[in-house]
Amino acid sequence: MKLATASALILAICGNASAFSAAPLNGPSTALRATATETYTFTKSEAIFEEAKTLMPGGVSSPVRAFKSVGGCPVVFDKVKGAYAWDVDGNKYIDYVGTWGPAILGHADDDVLDAVKATMDKGTSFGAPCALENELAKAVIAAVPSVEMVRFCNSGTEACMGMIRLCRAHTGREKVIKFEGCYHGHADAFLVQAGSGVATLGLPDSPGVPESATKATLCAEYNNLASVKAIFEDAENKDGIAAVILEPVVGNSGFIKPDKEFLQGIRDLCTEHGALCVFDEVMTGFRVSYGGAQEYFGVTPDITTMGKVIGGGLPVGAYGGRKDIMEMVAPAGPMYQAGTLSGNPLAMTAGIETLKKLSAPGVYAELERKSKKLVDGIVATAEKYELPISGDYAGGMFGWYFVEGPVKNFQQAAKSDAEKFGKWHRMMIERGVYLAPSLYEAGFMSLAHTDEDIEKTIAIADEVMSQL
Repeated sequence: MKLATASALILAICGNASAFSAAPLNGPSTALRATATETYTFTKSEAIFEEAKTLMPGGVSSPVRAFKSVGGCPVVFDKVKGAYAWDVDGNKYIDYVGTWGPAILGHADDDVLDAVKATMDKGTSFGAPCALENELAKAVIAAVPSVEMVRFCNSGTEACMGMIRLCRAHTGREKVIKFEGCYHGHADAFLVQAGSGVATLGLPDSPGVPESATKATLCAEYNNLASVKAIFEDAENKDGIAAVILEPVVGNSGFIKPDKEFLQGIRDLCTEHGALCVFDEVMTGFRVSYGGAQEYFGVTPDITTMGKVIGGGLPVGAYGGRKDIMEMVAPAGPMYQAGTLSGNPLAMTAGIETLKKLSAPGVYAELERKSKKLVDGIVATAEKYELPISGDYAGGMFGWYFVEGPVKNFQQAAKSDAEKFGKWHRMMIERGVYLAPSLYEAGFMSLAHTDEDIEKTIAIADEVMSQL
């Protein structure tokens, strides 16, 4: 691993460039910036990415990984374990991306790996029913308040594609309401004022999406119930809204927590107007609490989409809800949806083992304690240097913006200082903290992160913020 000196002046004052000493576990360190951190170099990552750009569009398999909104070369990973990642140059990171959410136990959990290896000996895919599907389905149904039946698929996008078709089939209506900055995968109907990579790249929608695919998608403002009421009460929409679809905690415009009254208001409006209430819990499911955001806030939708955590790090998606709605799905009913690798034994096994561990008492209280400690530490550090900042958390999910808060919707999130975020992101990565390469993505805490990891992160943030 090659290292370059971060600041000769600070090193001279401090006398050395040693790593941070372990911080006490019962509170913030009293000497967070005792030494300057040496910074990483990325020679091998740069070479691999240059080649990748000649082989894949933008050099990546998913746009946000290209670092276009934060600058610099993407870090090319070599391996992951626990709370840490190592790149091809040998640099070690405290990782708060966690493969975009699934690694809630920490990367490459030994028990999950052992179970997957044992299942792999029986085959990687059956293309036929297997008992593991029943086992994971029972665990999901027992945990998630809205789910009486579930259909497994292979990604969050797939889950949302099946969900919107199901909503229309069940209600006999076409129009759906979504929210500015909420992302529900890359299906045509959802690429309207979407967050995530669409916002990261500054695209209002996507070329190639026909007008006919989005004309029945109506957009409201998050945390603004009046904007939803106005759509329902528009004469053109009378008895025409099939569903209201939202992220119950927004993780694709950074991190935006809802007012509980907003969620309950959506639930009540859907009931009043005969529309289905849909929570897209691909990100929040088994992440903010064992029963998802619907358990966390005490508001139950009609349909829920899931992914990420329920696959334990392997490709998976699912949608579920009331039995009378789900029985519309083929072959029980006429609404068609299928998938070659759906319910494959490896993903089912990883999900089963992950949920077993997450069902233990105290897991989500501990995740939220860690998230709070990190967010409080980062916010306090920014305030120390008089930097505008707003941060929040729920369970094992968190985020912050370089803007005075609170941030309640996408328009407020978009006022965050993107240039400052890009500089912050690069300086944190150079010092061994891996954060999402976009101000429009949430961060993720795992059970593997230690108090020492969090203290070290805050210490590095202190050094970086002193230079912003």
